[in-house]
Amino acid sequence: MIITAGKFKGQKIAVPDESITRPTLSKVRMGIFNTLQSMIKFEECSFLDMFAGSGIMGLEALSRGFSSVTAIEKHPKAAQIVRTNFKKFNPAPEFSTGDCLKIIPKLEKTFDVIYIDPPYFSGIYEQSLEAVKEIASNIIILEHVTEVDFSNFELLKQKKYGDKYITFLRK
Repeated sequence: MIITAGKFKGQKIAVPDESITRPTLSKVRMGIFNTLQSMIKFEECSFLDMFAGSGIMGLEALSRGFSSVTAIEKHPKAAQIVRTNFKKFNPAPEFSTGDCLKIIPKLEKTFDVIYIDPPYFSGIYEQSLEAVKEIASNIIILEHVTEVDFSNFELLKQKKYGDKYITFLRK
């Protein structure tokens, strides 16, 4: 997988086995960050990737100018790949291994952009949204294929890529 834009453009990163994660395609990543760029200035903004997988979303955010990036991954094999990928970059995103729903309440900061992309049929979208209510200072992005109840949030924009939706919300 290759970083699509910014100061790390063209850098390759390792990806966990597809039975473990489902990497966000470059076309979707470009769409997400192009949409975000029309909404906010990346400099001085923070980014949280709740289900990091390979770490590509955090690296894209850092590459494109976000001042701080935090990533969380629960699966041990994926977490090892994220650590290896992050070591190649300076600065590197902050990284935590574990269940993001348990880690988030312990975080003592807010994030300008929060990216939520759990395993599609895990049934934890609503729990994830609830978990970030206190730490989201601006935009929450969901990548999903099933219906998600985000009625407690303001819908900013929604795009469809094949069978998946990218939904931009604000609390």
